Amino acid sequence: MELNRREVCSLLPALLSSSWFAAGAGLASATFPFDGLEARKRDFGESRPIVKGTTQTGEQVEVHETMLNAGAMPHSAHRHKHSEFWLIREGTVELSLNGQRQRLGPGSAAFASSNDEHGIKNIGTGPAWYFVVAIGPMN
Repeated sequence: MELNRREVCSLLPALLSSSWFAAGAGLASATFPFDGLEARKRDFGESRPIVKGTTQTGEQVEVHETMLNAGAMPHSAHRHKHSEFWLIREGTVELSLNGQRQRLGPGSAAFASSNDEHGIKNIGTGPAWYFVVAIGPMN
């Protein structure tokens, strides 16, 4: 059976989403220089998406950096399927985990397991910068 170019192209989405193709694919080793990250202005400050995809061993991963203005929150406390790490780079934040609040400064880290309620707020007088590393189902 011969397929023309149009028919082959119409099959690509199914091929790319198949477990056969995904088993050998995944995020490749890479670097992400700060100058190459797109800053997205938000009401609360700004964010820089770094990477989103699936590792070669099957974990879904999303990484971004956020800058919160003084007193700001990116959103209210919430829950979702994936787990998240926060790595505080600069400033002072208050992280809530299942209703418990903790003050964190530069060099601090936190983790919220799947379905745990969590939220973050800048409680300092200047901007707060942090990285989020999300692992698990992103839907």
